[in-house]
Amino acid sequence: MELRPGTRLRSQVDATEIILVRPPATGVELACGGHPMIDPAARPEQALTATGAGGGTQLGKRYTVGDGGLELLVTKPGEHAITADGAPVVLKEAKPLPASD
Repeated sequence: MELRPGTRLRSQVDATEIILVRPPATGVELACGGHPMIDPAARPEQALTATGAGGGTQLGKRYTVGDGGLELLVTKPGEHAITADGAPVVLKEAKPLPASD
């Protein structure tokens, strides 16, 4: 699946749904609970169980992976962590505003 800005994906093992804000420069496989994320209209595989570390996602928060350029927005939170090629995505920190002294 080609990842472009605005691409919507969902987890096969929980309620997590995301929108891709900035795709990576190279191809990457996004997974949640150890299974690839799919198009929201697609049917998930039957009898999947989540694997890997938990942690979950938070509604309305942006997540990123290092300097790879990948940035995603969570539209529905879930119980399991999202990974990009096996590396966990982390909550994007807000940039501090400059002092206005």
